[in-house]
Amino acid sequence: MGIPRQRARSRNGTRPPAVTAERIVAQAVALTAQDGLDNWTLRQLAAGIEASPAVVYHHVGDREAVVSLVLDHVVRQFTVPPETLPWREWFSLLLDDYRDVLRRYPGVAYRLAMHGPPASCGGPIIDMGVRLLQEAGFGADSVLAYNVVMTTACQYISLEDYPSRIAAVRSAHAEEYLAFRGRTDLPGLAAVGTFVADLAADPHGVADFFTDLFQYAVQRCLDGLEQRLVHLREWERKP
Repeated sequence: MGIPRQRARSRNGTRPPAVTAERIVAQAVALTAQDGLDNWTLRQLAAGIEASPAVVYHHVGDREAVVSLVLDHVVRQFTVPPETLPWREWFSLLLDDYRDVLRRYPGVAYRLAMHGPPASCGGPIIDMGVRLLQEAGFGADSVLAYNVVMTTACQYISLEDYPSRIAAVRSAHAEEYLAFRGRTDLPGLAAVGTFVADLAADPHGVADFFTDLFQYAVQRCLDGLEQRLVHLREWERKP
């Protein structure tokens, strides 16, 4: 009889921990935080837990199945505001927390903007958000209104993914726009040049810019919904 093959040991001589779905997801979450949701492979994930891709597939499924569980893990970190709040305040607080969480996991905001969260974890948030809009008077607009504000927020959060990769491009573009300062024949570009100059002069300018841009986008989106609500209420009052 042949000698039974022993399971590979780790470098310190101990057996590696048993492979479980929980370990696989934890490693995938760590890789997402480090490299971004779309920048790791199933092979890299398997190597991180000292297993083979086939073992990952056996316990969880293909890469999309793993990604769905990563999204589930991230979405469950969101803090949902009390449903007793007015709809606009509820969305403002929720989306501030979205940004705090999603900035830690590059690529997740873009995925949520494109496809939304899995119903298993995102369902309660969606239900409460749409219900608050229904109760506010949005009626048949409620689902679309919810999608518009959530997608807008996630799109702007995704602009902050991979900051080191875009720094050089932003710097080059900034130099171009700075040249337009003082151009009376191009007042729009001159205003952009001045804005960029002020941004560059502030040590915290870029970080503050993304915060301000996110808040501006969300609040103007909510402004639009609020105005839409005014029109809906006016139509309801018409004989």
